[in-house]
Amino acid sequence: MIRRAEPNDIPAILRLLDQVNRVHYEGRPDLFRRATKYGEAELGELLIDPAAPVFVETDPSGAMRGHAFCQIQETVGNRLLCDCKTLYIDDICVDEAARGNGVGTALYRFVEAYAKEIGCYHLTLNVWSCNPAAAAFYAHMGLIPEKVTLERIL
Repeated sequence: MIRRAEPNDIPAILRLLDQVNRVHYEGRPDLFRRATKYGEAELGELLIDPAAPVFVETDPSGAMRGHAFCQIQETVGNRLLCDCKTLYIDDICVDEAARGNGVGTALYRFVEAYAKEIGCYHLTLNVWSCNPAAAAFYAHMGLIPEKVTLERIL
């Protein structure tokens, strides 16, 4: 079952955010601290923000197996860019114990349908190069590069 996250989901969301952070911290300790992206109070505020929907996937017993953090972004009246409504996926995480069971696919397809429902032109996200499993998953879902960020460590 996929639904909007609720305040009582915060402990389970924090557990999944810790798993996401571990992947990034282990891949790029020069950039990531060992911490979660949001704290409990920040999550409480985020869950009531209509422009930043958070969806969770639960098993039949109600245990959370994944989440999707989204942001509705709009470009309007920009001199260079066309007017555009985008659903940006800030984070999708599937619990390590639930991977390979279609949870990520279900979350992604749900978010994609939501984006269409609210009139988005496209869906975007970023993937860190230290997370090749995520890059492969998104490629499998049909996403293609929109732009590429390059770096040179000095």
